[in-house]
Amino acid sequence: MAGNTASGMDACQYFGQDGGVSATAAMSPLATACCAPLLREPLSVAGAEQLAAVLKALADPARLRLLSMIAAHEGGEACVCDLTEPLGLTQPTVSHHLKVLHDAGLVTRDKRGVWAYYQLVPGALSALAGLLSDAAGTHAQALTPAGATA
Repeated sequence: MAGNTASGMDACQYFGQDGGVSATAAMSPLATACCAPLLREPLSVAGAEQLAAVLKALADPARLRLLSMIAAHEGGEACVCDLTEPLGLTQPTVSHHLKVLHDAGLVTRDKRGVWAYYQLVPGALSALAGLLSDAAGTHAQALTPAGATA
């Protein structure tokens, strides 16, 4: 699934094509959000709920580490069996966190026998970053805690 994006196609075009890599409704938060930047126009109620679900999935240290570990793993793909020990959590807990990331449309899952292999959805994090970014940088500076460097 990782090679589904056409070269030169930005994330907004990509997610708008068919709802994203996955046929599940989980991709809709990024599909609706990426083409309507947060700072350019108000979010709809449904759009806010969908975006909140993606941000909630990211708002857990274990899930952030899992995304990082998957991306840094050889070939950008990792088996759940390779993630439990480095994360220091049990396999059922790691599987739960991966399911949350999958349901949020951030990772894909490929079952091979008894194991599941995970990859980041191409462009998902870029689309989210694009939604939250402010070209002028004024809002980002306002959100930076006092004394912190951006």
